[in-house]
Amino acid sequence: MTSRLPLTVAAAERRLVLLTVTRWLPVGLVFGLTVLLPLERGLGLAEVGTLLAVQGFVVLALELPTGGLADTLGRRPLLIVAGVLAVASSLLFVTATGFWMFAAALVLQGVFRALDSGPLEAWFVDTAHAADSTAPIERGLSRAATALGVAIAGGALAGGALIAWHPVTGWSALVLPFVVATVAMVGHTVLVAALVREPARPGRPVEGRRHGVTDAVRVVGQGFRMLRTAPVLRSLVLVEVFWSVAMIAFEALTPVRLSALLGGEDEAGALFGPAAAAAWALFAVGSAAAGLVSRRIGVSATAIAARILNGLMVVTMGLVAGPLGLVAAFWLAYLTHGAGGPMHAALLHRQATGANRAVVLSMNSMVAGGSYSLGLLLLTPFAEAFGTGTAFVVAGASSVIGAVLYLPARRQERSSR
Repeated sequence: MTSRLPLTVAAAERRLVLLTVTRWLPVGLVFGLTVLLPLERGLGLAEVGTLLAVQGFVVLALELPTGGLADTLGRRPLLIVAGVLAVASSLLFVTATGFWMFAAALVLQGVFRALDSGPLEAWFVDTAHAADSTAPIERGLSRAATALGVAIAGGALAGGALIAWHPVTGWSALVLPFVVATVAMVGHTVLVAALVREPARPGRPVEGRRHGVTDAVRVVGQGFRMLRTAPVLRSLVLVEVFWSVAMIAFEALTPVRLSALLGGEDEAGALFGPAAAAAWALFAVGSAAAGLVSRRIGVSATAIAARILNGLMVVTMGLVAGPLGLVAAFWLAYLTHGAGGPMHAALLHRQATGANRAVVLSMNSMVAGGSYSLGLLLLTPFAEAFGTGTAFVVAGASSVIGAVLYLPARRQERSSR
């Protein structure tokens, strides 16, 4: 593991999968609890929506600058700083007692997510291409997405078990998963420092890092020019506007609806853990299946099918009655969500080079985060006023509409055959 020989494609893939597991296991441990803990401590649903939107706006502001830094200074330093900030934000969140403490924690988490968004994936693609320029990156991305689903599934199952166990009676049952997640994030940061070794890339500053900020600004400018001049990239990025609204429903509103149906946040947290574990296991199945299906019908066709099916499942979540129907539709939403993620990423990578790969991913994440945040400000009050079921229908329909934006990538893929 400490050899300085260049990494092979297989070695880079193994490291990507391992670091994906350690990155997303802490997320699984607290999946859904980011909404439930503030509610338990007295905040309203609209206030929680505002908090999550604050995080998204921080990511929106920092995505491109941090992407530019990743393309110029390197992926590894940003990933290490991101890990440190993730630990700090988790500690602050779990000790928060009011709106402003939660807001400060989510500001830190927004900075962490902006730094973390894209560099690991960009590192893998660059490393794989350095070893073999014809390496099929779709396979590694699909395996990483599968590992992500397994990690969150395992974490969610463990988080639900920790809530049900509740060994520290002086704490809320929701607190222990946050503590365990913080420790796990420390371990991830150590592994990043040990395993991420960067290959030489075009566009890196040749005189060290003193010109890094200037080069980052240049790379960000090139990214904006790409959006103006590359219609396929622009359409791919705009898919996130519609996709993100649907994600609000099945990520943020599902535990809220379960809480209303079951009569309390602790009860919802205990049930949502196993339900989310199964959902993320199905996410992993969807990711693995998408890698196989795309070999037969193409990456873009698989992405289109996944987005349409995902939107229809979210609509179904709004129409069914009772917790069992909600959970079943929730599982199918995650199955199709898992199928769409690696295909969308593969299409993005086709529009990028080693010199701007992190910026392209950051532009995509910036639009996703901004759309998610604006959607939270609109959808959570809408859910309070008209019910979560109606909110699910509106959000799911938006994802179906957004699938149309994959058509330029579909035409490009056909013409390149």
